[in-house]
Amino acid sequence: MDREAPERGAAGGVTSTGVDRDAAPGTPGADDEPRREAAATRRTRRRFARRQWARRWLSLRYVLALLLVLALLGTSVYLVFFSATLQVKRVEVVGNSLLSDGRIREVADVPVGEQLALVDLDRADARVGSLAEVQSVDVTRTWPDAVRIAVVERTAVAVVELAGRLRGLDPDGVVFRDYKTVPKGMPRVRPGAGAGTDALREAATVVSALPDDLVTRVDHVEVATVDQITLVMRDQRQVLWGSAEESELKAQVVDKLLAAQKAPFYDVSVPGNPTYRTTP
Repeated sequence: MDREAPERGAAGGVTSTGVDRDAAPGTPGADDEPRREAAATRRTRRRFARRQWARRWLSLRYVLALLLVLALLGTSVYLVFFSATLQVKRVEVVGNSLLSDGRIREVADVPVGEQLALVDLDRADARVGSLAEVQSVDVTRTWPDAVRIAVVERTAVAVVELAGRLRGLDPDGVVFRDYKTVPKGMPRVRPGAGAGTDALREAATVVSALPDDLVTRVDHVEVATVDQITLVMRDQRQVLWGSAEESELKAQVVDKLLAAQKAPFYDVSVPGNPTYRTTP
């Protein structure tokens, strides 16, 4: 005998499958949808809160960065212009031998105790550079508390007697130091009555152009005018040099001429046509 499954009408609760489509509130099936909606709402709120915080942090980090920059700037200004940490405590002098450290410090007049950033380096440079013995000078700051004065002193290529004093003459014709006696191997420059500063400069240029083996053979250089310069060798032979023009070429010609011809007088004022003579 066949059994038929119970079936309820349109208002009924049980279908042919045996599943209750319209479960009553409070049953497990009925609670799923509200919970899902609540969870979705919570997720939406969290995403919204994160976006709000991200926007606030974006604005806040610019403010924090500005505050950090201002703090660093304020600290730097204090250290550079007010802190005793960056005040001048030492003045270092290097490269000098003719001048003492004390003399250079005295002339530079760098104020110890002044803020290092405020020291007038150009003023110190100009004062030290005015010394006759100084060819060039470089004054720099050495952080955190020192000023460094690097000096390049002049080098003498000859000596010249002026007002009874033996003075050094550098390649630029600058008179800059005293000698008690003429250094060995260094020629003496003897300016005539009409020889001025320009003539001394020309003589210095001539001596600077001579190779070492030739300059040691020169006793002195007679300077009448800028274009009448004569070398007097240690063996008393004389070389009319003329002006300082083409001095390097003249030096090469003289070196060969002295070796090739034995004569008391030579003329290389025109190096392309050197001459010599055996009588005055």
